[in-house]
Amino acid sequence: PNIQTNEYIYWYRQLPGQGLTFIALIIKGSKAVSEPAGTLLVGAERRSSVLQLSQTRRRDAAVYYCALGA
Repeated sequence: PNIQTNEYIYWYRQLPGQGLTFIALIIKGSKAVSEPAGTLLVGAERRSSVLQLSQTRRRDAAVYYCALGA
């Protein structure tokens, strides 16, 4: 239910016909992401993470994955 304090949150995306591409990792708070342009957030209770794209474009259409790891 809660993300452990020593666990990082990793974000990836997979564009059509391509492999996974690393976007960013975060442990708490928020940080800017350059490609795709947006903000990566972790809830204060460390139960959730959100990738908010600032200005979506057609080329941002992909499958986005979130994973936990130490």
